[in-house]
Amino acid sequence: MPVKPLLPGRHLLPAFSLLIGLMPVPAAAFLHASETNTDSGRALYVEHCAVCHGVDLEGQPDWRSPDANGFYPAPPHDETGHTWHHDDAMLIDYIARGGQAVLDDMGVTFTSGMPGFGSVLDQGEIEAILDYIKSTWPEHIRDAQAQRSNAAAD
Repeated sequence: MPVKPLLPGRHLLPAFSLLIGLMPVPAAAFLHASETNTDSGRALYVEHCAVCHGVDLEGQPDWRSPDANGFYPAPPHDETGHTWHHDDAMLIDYIARGGQAVLDDMGVTFTSGMPGFGSVLDQGEIEAILDYIKSTWPEHIRDAQAQRSNAAAD
């Protein structure tokens, strides 16, 4: 009787599917969050952003009050901050050109200490960082921010 060749790993697929289903929501979301690799976004965030915004996206203390020089400390990027209140295009512009340039263009009288990273990070890297940040937000906040982005794009 001829032996049927087995497909490599065919028995692993159900186990893998079960494993994904048992993962906490944020971990499972990493597998489907976006086309951009959130792991590379996290690495880029740690390299370029964490020094001010914190490794755990927690921001600096008293971020809602200006310091002695009139600069506001770096805000958190987790759900307690205001990052999710802005659409993607504004966030990408803010990271690329720096906070002050964007605020000046908007006519906002606010002093931002956020430097521009457009000469250091390309568009894909900036988007990867944002994808990583978003992947840490609860679903209702991701949805609210996505609605803002969609409305601004129209």
